[in-house]
Amino acid sequence: HGGEINFLREREREREIMAEAATRRQGGWRQQLPPPPRGVNQSSLPKTEPVDREKTCPLLLRVFTKSGGHHTKEDYAVRGKEPKDEVQIYTWKDANLRELTDLVKEVSVAARRRTARLSFAFVYPDKNGRFVVRQVGQTMSYPNRKQPDDSKTLSDLHFVIGDYLDVAIY
Repeated sequence: HGGEINFLREREREREIMAEAATRRQGGWRQQLPPPPRGVNQSSLPKTEPVDREKTCPLLLRVFTKSGGHHTKEDYAVRGKEPKDEVQIYTWKDANLRELTDLVKEVSVAARRRTARLSFAFVYPDKNGRFVVRQVGQTMSYPNRKQPDDSKTLSDLHFVIGDYLDVAIY
């Protein structure tokens, strides 16, 4: 009975953690922001303060890659049975999508193709504990010019520590 009780306590703690994460997100800051009014220069909008990477401990970002499309929310439904194609990256909340693209290219042959396009999505539990896959941006493996999403940081995109990053490679 001791093992079963520990298992039940662990499951209850997981539910509490998921409920806390969902509560943090209910403040509205997790939702997609509307586009800025016409005539507003994007570069004039407030940017995330850079992190002092010498003094700040990095976070563990669990990245799941897939060729041809994103994983589905059902692929994440069972804790401990996440998709197999995982890469663990230690980074900071000021890491941008270009930086993450370059890290994915180090481990994925498909991402190194000259014409490869990478689509990024955050995966996190909603208030009911069901996973949501929310697309947040895309980059080109070898852009011939700066792409609009290249400079978006995890913080700009409202990343919460504990979220997964799902990367579709096209």
